[in-house]
Amino acid sequence: METQNENNKPKFFETLASKVTKASGSNGAIIIAFCIVLFWALTGPFFHYSETWQLVINTGTTIITFLMVFLIQKAQNKDSLAVHLKLNELIKSHKESSNRLIDVENLNEDQIFIIQKRYENLNKMNQQALNKIKEETEDLKDGIKQRGNSKA
Repeated sequence: METQNENNKPKFFETLASKVTKASGSNGAIIIAFCIVLFWALTGPFFHYSETWQLVINTGTTIITFLMVFLIQKAQNKDSLAVHLKLNELIKSHKESSNRLIDVENLNEDQIFIIQKRYENLNKMNQQALNKIKEETEDLKDGIKQRGNSKA
C-alpha cells in the first residue's frame, strides 16, 4: 500500500501544478487578484495605513509568488520535455534531417551559439541563392517580353 502512495505523489503534484498553472492564468484568477488588492486598498483608511496593513499584502503576495514560481516551473519543465520529444520525433521521421540536433538541449550555450551561427550562415546562403534565382527569372521574363514585342 505504501508503494501505491509513493507512485501517486508525483501524479498528484504533476496534476496540481498543471491545474494551478492553468487556473492562475485564467480571467477569473486575474479578477480575484484585482478584487483582493482593491479590497486591501479600500481597507487602508480603516487601518490608518498602518505597517500591519502593509505587511498583510506584502506577506500574502510574497508567499503566493514563492509557491507559484515552483508550481509554474514544474509545469513548464513537463511541457518543455514534451515539446522536445515531439520535435525529436519529427526530426527522426524526416529522412533528410540531421539527427545531430536531437539532443541540442544538452549542449552548453557556446556550442548552441556556434550551431546558431552555422544556421544563420546557411540561411544567408539560401537567401542569396533565392535572390539570384529571382533575378534570373526576371531577366528571362524580360527577355521573353522583348522577343514578343520585336515580333509584333
